[in-house]
Amino acid sequence: MLDEATIRQLAAELHQAERTRVQVRQFSQRFPDIEFQDSYRIQREWMRLKLAEGRRAVGRKIGLTSRAMQQVANMTEPDYGVLFDDMVIADGSTIAPGRYIQPWVEVELAFILKRELRGPDLTIFQVLEATDWVVPALEIIDARIQRIDPDTKAQRRIVDTIADNAANAGIVMGARPMRPESLDLRWIGALLYKNGQIEETGLAAGVLNHPANGIVWLARKLSAWDEHLAAGDIVLAGSFTRIVTASSGDQFCADYGPLGSLNVRFG
Repeated sequence: MLDEATIRQLAAELHQAERTRVQVRQFSQRFPDIEFQDSYRIQREWMRLKLAEGRRAVGRKIGLTSRAMQQVANMTEPDYGVLFDDMVIADGSTIAPGRYIQPWVEVELAFILKRELRGPDLTIFQVLEATDWVVPALEIIDARIQRIDPDTKAQRRIVDTIADNAANAGIVMGARPMRPESLDLRWIGALLYKNGQIEETGLAAGVLNHPANGIVWLARKLSAWDEHLAAGDIVLAGSFTRIVTASSGDQFCADYGPLGSLNVRFG
């Protein structure tokens, strides 16, 4: 376990990296014995710094929920992070150049809660009953920690990603909001276009067999920290496609068929 001084130091490094757009070296290289709990402690300390500056938490994100993404990260369990108000980007926006370090785009569903969810025994039925709307979404992820170590060439580990707020950086929501009972959420599909070319396709069932299962997992995990999901929270259920790189000038469109489409451009 890392001591409290080290936790605070690493959280401050992430805070500075986000501001300066200069990545820090992988924590897993610098502290080979770092544990999952250490990573979440770092994440929580970093989130505390954001809140102290006046940013407002608006929900949570779940990552590594699909087999596609777990294969990319060589992991078998999801992770999670916090969404803040300044991460929400309007559909059709152009993102300012230099806002992110190494942005990638994922296709997801966002759940908007009408009631809180808590406890280790939560079920998928309780999640669906507590959900007001399900909305097509894109998540923009970023890396404040180096993806490849320049010396060892090692890829960052899941402990690095967790500390880095599960790589979360932005969320675009739009298209057609739907009630959770209005259709089988497993069969919601999307085509992700980059500059007019299809890069990825997928079905929401790729997220743990049902996108609401990710929220079940998250609520159970949060209960170990005596935390819960609140009414009004936005919860990104996890990507059901692989990540796609984004560079300046790239235009993305996620076509959800009868549920409409989302668009965002990187300036």
